[in-house]
Amino acid sequence: MTLSNLVGWIGTGCIVLAYYLVSSKKVSGDSPKYQILNLVGAFGIIVNTFTQQAWPAMTLNIIWAIIALRTLFLGRTKSLQ
Repeated sequence: MTLSNLVGWIGTGCIVLAYYLVSSKKVSGDSPKYQILNLVGAFGIIVNTFTQQAWPAMTLNIIWAIIALRTLFLGRTKSLQ
């Protein structure tokens, strides 16, 4: 297994875990834990899809990461108010 594949599998696991936690109502969708798992997961899949030149999947995960970052940033700014 290549390092790229390992990073991709870890990323996939993070996204699946995030989805499970929200679906089972163990965390909310705006929870930092959920968003961090999504961010780490998207990054892992971005690394793997870049090395595989799987551009549609890479684009999806870049957008996924941007959404997670935006939610984390907005959550922090709201908590400072």
